[in-house]
Amino acid sequence: MQKITPFLWYDNNAEEAVNLYTSVFKNSKIKKVSRYGDTGPGPKGSVMVINFEIEGQDFSAINGGPTFKFTPAISLMVNCKTQDEVDELWKKLSAGGRTDQCGWLQDKFGLSWQITPSILGEMIADKDQVKSNRVMAAMMKMTRIDIKKLQEAYDQK
Repeated sequence: MQKITPFLWYDNNAEEAVNLYTSVFKNSKIKKVSRYGDTGPGPKGSVMVINFEIEGQDFSAINGGPTFKFTPAISLMVNCKTQDEVDELWKKLSAGGRTDQCGWLQDKFGLSWQITPSILGEMIADKDQVKSNRVMAAMMKMTRIDIKKLQEAYDQK
């Protein structure tokens, strides 16, 4: 069992959210569904908690009601190897949601994601501060991250 598991609070659409996430990520599965019983507080038989896995990471989702909402203060960062992967995840996760600056988006449930090419972290951490600054400046102009444009900024003479 994983020591720390992100626990995501949804109003009443945890099952819909988990079905989306497990359809978007190839290496994912629903592990367990717990339902409300006679004592509630949700309707008897409705989904209370869903335990699921994405890319080896365990998550739990609860139908907790309208008390709490997601904010961008917490996001799920997805490291992508290729532009095709960035583009596919960007399209699927932002559908019905909102796109933001620097590879961030909110899905239709309000959960924030960072769809990030792995190479971005390497470029920004480069010891050559001039290269790193050019990459950072290029990224700040983007919504969906474009690896080719990052590479052009990095290689600029």
